Amino acid sequence: MGLGIGAAALTSAAAAAASPATLEVNISGLRNMKGNVLICVTANPRFFPDCSKDTKSFRITRPARDSAQVSFRGIAQGTYAIAVIHDENGNDKMDMAVFIPKEGFGFSRNPAIVTGPPKFKAAAFAIDAVVVSQQIKMKYML
Repeated sequence: MGLGIGAAALTSAAAAAASPATLEVNISGLRNMKGNVLICVTANPRFFPDCSKDTKSFRITRPARDSAQVSFRGIAQGTYAIAVIHDENGNDKMDMAVFIPKEGFGFSRNPAIVTGPPKFKAAAFAIDAVVVSQQIKMKYML
């Protein structure tokens, strides 16, 4: 009898762990509330940081004033990375000035930025629970 209860509990725990998760993204450090914030979540290193061509990515565009916390539901377990752009002029892209971003950006795990965007591995994190949270601090070069 005890074995049956233990097996049922183990099966329930495994089913809960394998169920789709919610990813909560908390964004801080926007320099103003102009424009939109573009958020992209991908599990494919080939499509990071620009995952616009990744058909399996999760993307949201929010007005900057409503972007402090964004939730993605129904994400399968795995390894993901997040890229965020503060699109201040609302043209749906990162504006550049001679290879230097004119608008803000951020990545999951807040990796150091030296030259160019980080590699997928530097921003990657695991979704291995029902709710996973990432805190992203925006950076501005100009």
